[in-house]
Amino acid sequence: MNDILQYKNYYGSVHFSASDEVFHGKVLGITDLVNFEGTSVKELKAAFEEAIEDYIDTCNTIGKSPDKTYKGTFNVRVPSTLHKEASVFAAINNITLNEFVKMAMHFALQRKEQIIKRSAENDNEIIGMA
Repeated sequence: MNDILQYKNYYGSVHFSASDEVFHGKVLGITDLVNFEGTSVKELKAAFEEAIEDYIDTCNTIGKSPDKTYKGTFNVRVPSTLHKEASVFAAINNITLNEFVKMAMHFALQRKEQIIKRSAENDNEIIGMA
């Protein structure tokens, strides 16, 4: 299941609060905090779209870029055995570990559908459905 809404190239998370009996979420990939909620899926989607429109209008009014700026750097935590294997692979192939990670990410993103399908198959195997 994909608990993400999309509108005008913006994405929003989707969660459900059983105690409040309300769906809620926040806009992803922006610097500012923009939340939305609804008591039905239809209401949640409308609230998400309204939040995006309001956010874009507000940013335009104050002359601010609505998108988050990504630096291109981030930390990744992996098991030490995977770190070692990747480092050795990179060294053997005369590339940096950074270049290897960039290539791996690019490779994976070019195969999104295959990865999603494989992930679903693995989930089914784990819970005994396959």
